[in-house]
Amino acid sequence: MRFFRLAAVCLALAAPGVLAGDRPVRFEELAKVRRVGGFSASPDGRAVAYAVSTPDVEANTSRSAIWVAPAAGGEAQRMTSGEKRDSDPKYSPDGRRLAFLSNRDGSSQIWVMDLAGGDPVKATAFPTEVNGYSWSPDGAWFVFASDVFPDCTDTACLEKTLKARAESKVKARVAERLLFRHWDSWKDGTRTHIWKAPVAGGAAVDLTPGDRDAPPFSVGGGEDWDVSPDGRELVYASNPDKVEALSTNADLFLVSMAGGASPKNVTAANPGHDASPRYSPDGKWIAYRSQKRAGFEADRFRLMLLDRTTGAVRGLTDDFDFWVDEFRWTPDSKAILFASQVRGRETLYRVAFTGGAPAPLWTGGSIAGLAIAGGRVFFGTSTLSRAAELWSVDLDGKGPAALTHVNDALFRELTLGEVSERFTDSSDRRKLQAWLVKPPGFDPAKKYPAVFLIHGGPQGAWVDGWSYRWNPEVWAAYGYVVYAANPRGSTGFGQDFLDAISGDWGGLVYDDLMRQADDLESLPYVDKTRIGAAGASYGGYMVNWIAGHTQRFKVLVSHDGTFDLASANLETEELWFPNWEFKGWPWNSDQYRKWSPMESAGHFKTPMLVITNERDYRVPFGQGLQLFTALQIQNVPSKLLTFPDEGHWVLKPGNSCLWHNTVMDWLHRYLGGAEADPKGLALVYSVTK
Repeated sequence: MRFFRLAAVCLALAAPGVLAGDRPVRFEELAKVRRVGGFSASPDGRAVAYAVSTPDVEANTSRSAIWVAPAAGGEAQRMTSGEKRDSDPKYSPDGRRLAFLSNRDGSSQIWVMDLAGGDPVKATAFPTEVNGYSWSPDGAWFVFASDVFPDCTDTACLEKTLKARAESKVKARVAERLLFRHWDSWKDGTRTHIWKAPVAGGAAVDLTPGDRDAPPFSVGGGEDWDVSPDGRELVYASNPDKVEALSTNADLFLVSMAGGASPKNVTAANPGHDASPRYSPDGKWIAYRSQKRAGFEADRFRLMLLDRTTGAVRGLTDDFDFWVDEFRWTPDSKAILFASQVRGRETLYRVAFTGGAPAPLWTGGSIAGLAIAGGRVFFGTSTLSRAAELWSVDLDGKGPAALTHVNDALFRELTLGEVSERFTDSSDRRKLQAWLVKPPGFDPAKKYPAVFLIHGGPQGAWVDGWSYRWNPEVWAAYGYVVYAANPRGSTGFGQDFLDAISGDWGGLVYDDLMRQADDLESLPYVDKTRIGAAGASYGGYMVNWIAGHTQRFKVLVSHDGTFDLASANLETEELWFPNWEFKGWPWNSDQYRKWSPMESAGHFKTPMLVITNERDYRVPFGQGLQLFTALQIQNVPSKLLTFPDEGHWVLKPGNSCLWHNTVMDWLHRYLGGAEADPKGLALVYSVTK
């Protein structure tokens, strides 16, 4: 049995003797990058409030503080201490107060500060944690989501039930329906409901009572409710279907903010996912994102308009072949601005409420968050070579400018690898795009080892954006040429290109990847005898598939990848996913056996690092154990890394430290890139019998 001593490892990671301005972005530098999170623009557009998170590797946690910066430029001011996790700041409608979420008292609750001065005051003391919130238009109420017991109609009942559970000597779970756990947590009989509570204090009211998640888990992300401009009505999303684990359906419901009325379903005609509702400022319309196909979580998100007077619905982006991501109305209610991923980058578009082709306003790396105030659009953006900062641009796309400079000083001290794009033809003449990142200080006369990265999803993509997990710049900093491939199934290249992977997990997409691997091998500065492949989620699945179908790679890394499709997809929670991807169930579809890596496990020969996490309910923990067992039985060099406190991703800073060291050490053994910290690795493992 091996135990990990994280603090000892990560404190040993400093790189002595490296000159300022010439440090590659290995993990020790990645951990110094401060993370700009959720933000809010003041109603007059003169300031922006935002959260900045700082990893604490030794404590294996992160802390965050609220900052405010002037929109016209100037020095930012820290508003909270950042000793705990302060996040999601939001200005009051009059701009005089700033609310935020904080766990400073142990539970995530809403706190409020008066911007004229004074300490933050706790605004909610709800028995369960506040997951997301908004101000009512008049600033008198908070509307928030929390996971509650559906039989409880008030906070006293919630407190009583929580206390009884905590004091019970029996710790058991009972389920009578599916989706009893999700991603990395158990539902334990709770439902997500939307509540309202007076900002000045007072009793909270459940606006979406009943044994149903309202809002539900959203397949497309986003805040799935909004309050009408007059403050009288709430629109929210909820899944009306009987078995939620089999359904991606969500409909929009209207209910009185006064509470007590029956909700009205206004999108029942669409069997797909309707979500992210937003009232127009003039109150005449509700815009929302919609998918047509039931059961398919990666269907194209279109922008729709609901006429509040007539109930008529029409599409604004029916002829636009890319997804509508986050969006916001312009103040005059005449247009909507939205972000969309297009060919590996994010673009900000404007579309008139009357329709027409969306017009691009700004193209950069990635976009995270949107706000409109004072005639400007505010958004977070990053690239493969730069961590996220906040920017703004005029409503016509002119005058883009950076608002925050959280990591400017650090990045002046770092050296990063050159980023470029590669394009390769598929067997059916589609253009396959990939990102190429060279090691810092690249010398074209040298031969470098390389790593071939495969993204998850499978409907996902490597985009021009900074990551704190699988960051190509970090892999390049260890001396590798990094090739991040976007084969068919990748988002941002048209819906037909994305659809092509369903029911064909190891078919043409595998051929795409092998052609892109050929492209990597063809580079004159790449040593074709020293190329490894790595991937997570679907990328982990594909690494497992590769292991049974080719020995072209020198070493493999499989993170949370399925091994036996039949067992994995009966143990997972979002059952709509395998039902769509494999055209049925293991007892009535041959897809599971056809595309299962276990069926070719007898051909495994390539050394493999297997990573799996015990709280991963998307790709269950046992998949990694089965894979590691199959490798060990056949004497294939292999190694297992697992975290009992992580889900599908490794998020805690100390855990991430160990993850990076283990992965880079494994690659170094077989590819000869830069060595992971040897002193630290010597302290990682304590072997007991």
